[in-house]
Amino acid sequence: MRVKAYYQTLKPERTAANVITTVAGFLLACRWHIEWPLLLATVSGTTLVVLSACAANNCTDRGIDACMPRTKNRVLVTGVIPVRNVALLAILCGVTGFGILILAVNWLTVVIGALAYFDYVVLYAWSKRHTPYSTLIGTISGAAPLVAGYTAVTGQFTSTALLLGLLMIFWQMPHFYAIGIFRRADYSAAKLPIWPVKYGIRNTQIWMLIYTVLYLVALLLLAAIGSVGLIGSGVLAVLAAYWLFKGMQGFTAAQPEKWARGIFGFSLIMVIVLSVALPLGAIAP
Repeated sequence: MRVKAYYQTLKPERTAANVITTVAGFLLACRWHIEWPLLLATVSGTTLVVLSACAANNCTDRGIDACMPRTKNRVLVTGVIPVRNVALLAILCGVTGFGILILAVNWLTVVIGALAYFDYVVLYAWSKRHTPYSTLIGTISGAAPLVAGYTAVTGQFTSTALLLGLLMIFWQMPHFYAIGIFRRADYSAAKLPIWPVKYGIRNTQIWMLIYTVLYLVALLLLAAIGSVGLIGSGVLAVLAAYWLFKGMQGFTAAQPEKWARGIFGFSLIMVIVLSVALPLGAIAP
């Protein structure tokens, strides 16, 4: 039971999603000429760093979690395991993960990981209590794994790396704004000034469309500079266009919360397809 409790503090689903995008960035950069020791070091180091950030976030957010019906039964809120133990686990995972990246990958990837860690554990934790821009601030850490996978191979922050980061930032905004809409009551209960709570559903829907368009633009630019082939970028562009269409439907939706859940669900499909299409698009026409 206690093992399961510790496992929950590491947010395994979120960690898995970040690791998948890390691998996608790596395969895109190496174009399937895989250096297996480097891939293993990148994946293991990134996994441990993400696990550490998630555990640390659970420690800092336990007060917020206690205020929301959805999270009030988390193990750090109920006291099933001590906060000190989870903090030590975060330190152990973080030191080991960064150690692997330092010794076996490259310093650029280490820096990207460190910036993402600071963004998620410090900046995002502070901002979601004080500003509706917290979601945008938090997307930096969410974009980092895809970029880190790419720089692990190249050792350089190129235009492709920049566009990959922007692509993930622009994908995350509609994704998380959708969550904010259908879980507005939870965030209101915790007095968190996220965008849907502070500015309402209609304003949030407008910004979701803007970020979806920006996602499509970043995708087309990746294709324009030759980072992704026409087949891969074409598949992703069609999905993005349909996501935009679904976003427009929100303005006439009788049940915005139900519509937002649909947007959220489709965004998960998009990131899965993205993680497959990017590396395949590196070798396909």
